[in-house]
Amino acid sequence: MKHSSKPTVAIVGTRGYPSYYGGFETLIRKLVPFLTERGWRVVVYCRSGVDRLDDGAGGDSVVQVFSPGIEKKSLSTLSYGLTSSIDTAFRDVDVALVMNVANGYWLPILRARGVPVVLNVDGIEWERQKWGGLAKRVFRAGAVLSARYADRIVCDSLAIRDRWVSEFARVGAYIPYGGTEAGELEPVRGYRTGEYILYVARFVPENSVAEFVAAVERLPAGQQVVIVGSSGYGGEIEERVAALADACESVTWLGHISNDDELLALWQNCGAYFHGHSVGGTNPALVQAMACGAPTVARDTKFNREVLGDAGVFTEPDPEAIAEALISVMGNCDARIELGRSAMQRQREYFTWNGVCEAYESELLASMDSPRKTVHS
Repeated sequence: MKHSSKPTVAIVGTRGYPSYYGGFETLIRKLVPFLTERGWRVVVYCRSGVDRLDDGAGGDSVVQVFSPGIEKKSLSTLSYGLTSSIDTAFRDVDVALVMNVANGYWLPILRARGVPVVLNVDGIEWERQKWGGLAKRVFRAGAVLSARYADRIVCDSLAIRDRWVSEFARVGAYIPYGGTEAGELEPVRGYRTGEYILYVARFVPENSVAEFVAAVERLPAGQQVVIVGSSGYGGEIEERVAALADACESVTWLGHISNDDELLALWQNCGAYFHGHSVGGTNPALVQAMACGAPTVARDTKFNREVLGDAGVFTEPDPEAIAEALISVMGNCDARIELGRSAMQRQREYFTWNGVCEAYESELLASMDSPRKTVHS
């Protein structure tokens, strides 16, 4: 199933390219141009809402395919994954890069058509608080199928790789996320450098949104706080954040930001960044904050410790503890500068996009060249 002139990879399981929604989409924005420059042809499956590339923008090297699906939180990944996998199975592609174990259900379709699969397992989805019992069981079963049918798997953190070895007897390639170094950027919207606390996350329970909101209410009066993010579906958490911003003149909720430079400038100029993610492995937002030199207070998890090392302050997901940690960082300029410098140095050493993209290309090539994995019943 070789393309006549260029190797072809189909990318399944993200919102598409170019998209600014989350970690997968950030990766794809970096990976697609990297692969095309290396001589690949890339077919990217997109959801509605993704901007269509201008005619001729990608030549014949980038093909957007807008597959149908159901835009509901519980069904979107499965439905878009199904239609994308069916289309991939009948295209002239050499390999598929599939994101998220929910798409493990559709791997037999690709297997039947002889398409090798490299699958990014994402986080431990069946442990996320945002999912109900049925959804958690769906993800867990998808992981079992992913372990069975994927030719190669990718884990974005060492801790998640260990889980896949112990639970599914699959050894994955460790490929984290990268950070983009930015030149010196002006503060955004009049916020003065070093004087505001920043929170950036999707509004889901495991990202400590409720705890952060409660912590903000315990900060000194007048402390500037900037909140970036949304749930994408409305709901109670968004209502709480909106109410906080309405009640406190010093708190600003900017919603979702798709302008990279604006977000980088917010990280680069903040006095403290709170990273509340509790599951999911290496988080792209954390790596990017490190690349910007953001002094970081992070929820104490094995994932965040793995990424930050000694370049962060860790706290329990308790409003009092979060507030205390943020007040401490904001109150010590020298310590704040050193935290940011250490974070930036660690990102440059361990988390670069060039290294990430090279590793993905190696996995794609290896899956094309290796004998197919035997499936045991």
